[in-house]
Amino acid sequence: MKIDHIGIAVKSLEEAKKTFEGVGLKVKGVEEVKEQKVKVAMLPVGESKIELLEATAEDSAIAKFIASRGEGIHHIAINVENIEKSLEIAKKSGIKLIDEKPRIGAGGKKVAFLHPKSTHGVLLEFVEG
Repeated sequence: MKIDHIGIAVKSLEEAKKTFEGVGLKVKGVEEVKEQKVKVAMLPVGESKIELLEATAEDSAIAKFIASRGEGIHHIAINVENIEKSLEIAKKSGIKLIDEKPRIGAGGKKVAFLHPKSTHGVLLEFVEG
């Protein structure tokens, strides 16, 4: 296991890209994940990435997060080999799951979220592959 990426909720993807490029990072790709109502930009940092997330709809999780907490770290994503098995292990350990089954996220990868009430206030995401 390793950290796949750290997700950061931003109001403007263009402004955030300029900021992070200003510290020497480079955007590797931008895509829209319609199911999650976000546009994302990935910035590689060593083996991990920073994922900038901009809401594409007012009812998206990112829009709600920014409205209540402002811009900032939204989640930490952990790379796993078998997402279904990882979800099963987490559930058996008493972790509350947001996603009982994986869904498709950025890059076409299988993803699933764990509830922050079960993980000391941190939204965790499993990413397979």
